[in-house]
Amino acid sequence: MDLERSATRLLDASRDAALTYREVGATTGPRLPDGYRHVRRRAVVGHGTEAFRLAADVVVSWRMHSGAGLRVFAATSVAEPGTAVVVAVAVPPLRVLAPCRVVYSVDDAHGRGFAYGTLPGHPEVGEEAFVVWQQQDGSVVLDITAFSRPGTWYSRLAGPLTPWAQELITRRYVHAVRREVS
Repeated sequence: MDLERSATRLLDASRDAALTYREVGATTGPRLPDGYRHVRRRAVVGHGTEAFRLAADVVVSWRMHSGAGLRVFAATSVAEPGTAVVVAVAVPPLRVLAPCRVVYSVDDAHGRGFAYGTLPGHPEVGEEAFVVWQQQDGSVVLDITAFSRPGTWYSRLAGPLTPWAQELITRRYVHAVRREVS
């Protein structure tokens, strides 16, 4: 079965699925839950109001994900609470489909973004947030916050490769936003 058809089928099946973790929304707090790997990355991606608008649009329209080399199959064109999404990576002969649901969004004068949580079939269990902030000095920063642990036999088997892959994709997210803003 081709990637698009598999992802679309999984997206349809995920619409009403329950999240696979209890700590929904924990990426908003100062302390991430115990028992997970934690990621906290803050990167300056631009400066000024126009850079903030561009960076925020890149994040919430899924272009950050596609710019990082991922395929995105989402129920909506903009990330909003309740949106089901399947993020796919295909490096033949391997392919990984990761179903998620947007659990909250941030949308105010100084911050814009969202977090999604894992659904059944995702190789990990946890939550990841992507929020762009405009600081008082005009700098625009992208905050990526996540907590996760292996959720499938193959992610457990991958062992140290899983955090390495997460770090790689986090760097690619930052690069994708910077590229779109510059």
